[in-house]
Amino acid sequence: PDGHTLVVYGSSFWTVPLIQASPFDPVTDFTPVTLAAATPNVVAIHPSLPVATLSEFIAHAKGKPGGLNYATSGTGAANHLAGELFNSMAGVKLVRVNYKGPGQAVSDLIAGQVQVMFASAAAALQQVRGGKLRALAVTSLKPSALAPELPTVSASGLPGYEAVSPYGIYGPARLPGHVTRDLHRDIVFALATDDAKKRLFAAAIEVVASTPEQLTASMKADQLKFGRIIREVGIRVE
Repeated sequence: PDGHTLVVYGSSFWTVPLIQASPFDPVTDFTPVTLAAATPNVVAIHPSLPVATLSEFIAHAKGKPGGLNYATSGTGAANHLAGELFNSMAGVKLVRVNYKGPGQAVSDLIAGQVQVMFASAAAALQQVRGGKLRALAVTSLKPSALAPELPTVSASGLPGYEAVSPYGIYGPARLPGHVTRDLHRDIVFALATDDAKKRLFAAAIEVVASTPEQLTASMKADQLKFGRIIREVGIRVE
């Protein structure tokens, strides 16, 4: 508990305990240091769908309730929760098809076995730019420099929609305040370097470098938002 061992984790760190028994509480059993970075998901569709915008896709989905499938890479994964949040906010019924990982999910989307995926930017953008998929929007609340040509879901008819994949850095519980401050200072300094930004951007990840308080607030907000979706849909892993 001296701050020499840290963990870097995504949103499943605080959403998975909502869908299965967990031996820890992500808010109280760790000390947040910084929300280091984040990557948006991309609403990617098979090019055969007769839509060019997200609003057209929503209208198309409403006309075919239960007739469109979306791919996920695991129960409670970021792309799963993004899809169910979309179903709830858009008032549509996309049917989930689950895969063992994102690679096969994207492959089947390209093949037309499923029609849409809320895929990570890293998984989707290369295929979009190669013409194998069509991108409709990014799931971040603000436009992303990773795909500046794409609108946000929030600005395309679902105000407030946000479902990104974050990367938080945490220490153990009860980490001394001065250690947390020193870690935060040094990590944020490193993230601000041009080399770090370029390397992360090349991996489709954008630097955030939040305060510890902002990371805690983000975790709690996500737990409220996705907790409601998890209860509504009945998502559970035994």
